[in-house]
Amino acid sequence: SLVGRKIVLKYFPERIQTWNSQVDKHRDSLLNYIIFLRITPFLPNWFINMTSPVIGVPVFPFVFGTFLGVAPPSLLAIQAGKTLHTLTSASDAVSPLQLVLFDCVRICKHDTSCF
Repeated sequence: SLVGRKIVLKYFPERIQTWNSQVDKHRDSLLNYIIFLRITPFLPNWFINMTSPVIGVPVFPFVFGTFLGVAPPSLLAIQAGKTLHTLTSASDAVSPLQLVLFDCVRICKHDTSCF
């Protein structure tokens, strides 16, 4: 909305300008850049959510990049919580599925082209 745009531009002008220049540098690989931003703590998610429409980030890379950047770590955290909840011995801590999931995250964290 126009009110939201005015508020964001009023309170975060320098950060928006900086992020806008970064987005412009990554326009040809914007999906990978959004995934990278969601996985890493460089920009807070609330800032990305508020400023993306203001600087013209298209909907598809924003939504799909957010899903791919947030869902896998969240699923791992849920799986870890479920495992800890049902843990009866130290040998129960690791399953083949967990090893595969951890390897996927490790590989994709270092190579964003896997998306």
